[in-house]
Amino acid sequence: MAGILCPHGHWKEPEDYGRYRADMQKRCASFARMGAAVFAYDMTGYGEMKDYGWVHNHPLALKQQLWNSIRALDFLLTLENIDPERIGITGASGGGTQTFLLTAVDERVKVSVPVVQVSAHFFGGCICESGMPIHKSRHHQTNNVEIAALAAPRPLLLISDGNDWTRNTPEVEFPHIQYIYNLMGVPYNAENVHFPDEGHGYEFSKRKAVYPFLAKHLELDLEAIRDGQGNITEKGIEIEPCEKMKVFSDSNPLPGYAVLTNDDVKWDCHLP
Repeated sequence: MAGILCPHGHWKEPEDYGRYRADMQKRCASFARMGAAVFAYDMTGYGEMKDYGWVHNHPLALKQQLWNSIRALDFLLTLENIDPERIGITGASGGGTQTFLLTAVDERVKVSVPVVQVSAHFFGGCICESGMPIHKSRHHQTNNVEIAALAAPRPLLLISDGNDWTRNTPEVEFPHIQYIYNLMGVPYNAENVHFPDEGHGYEFSKRKAVYPFLAKHLELDLEAIRDGQGNITEKGIEIEPCEKMKVFSDSNPLPGYAVLTNDDVKWDCHLP
């Protein structure tokens, strides 16, 4: 079966953050209904990682978070019956950053769908996205559009909207990515779905655009999430409370060898 990684973005409320949110649960459950094995995991300093001592505002958060995504993919590929030629990733906002960064550095990702994040002028605003010199140094200068284009020739779908930094995607970012895909002879593998009247998020309207794309390129069963009228539906998906979504508990305790901080130092970070 296909495998799909689902990284999450930045959310402030512990009870309503990325992996626990209803929109994350709905898309993960829908992918599973379509026939994929789906793995949602904590970003550095969020969810259970935060509970056990990891902090997000850490100088090495970008590197650590991307390394976690690589290891998440390692884990996904150890599961029984996973097809290594049918691996996808999708996330919104900071999860969109993880989506295109992992795709750029790991060719095992075969299909990439960064949502409301790829921008030529905005790098993400968080230390986990802009806190290391991956965009500019004395020796190089680039931006997230060029990094996202490293997905080529693999299928790439950009989801953008009219009320954040992706508002110019149809006129600015996507044409450049199309140019790269044209150079590689696969212009049909790059797509953009733009929502000019919507804002930053991974709402049902955006998920409805993602489901057919991943179904097509990962050979999933789109009919499994259609109703009797042929419309895509998420009806019947039960939203679990956050406590039930946690991995570790009294019956499944955190291993004694688990790393409980970002590194050897307890960082007191008050970064923006």
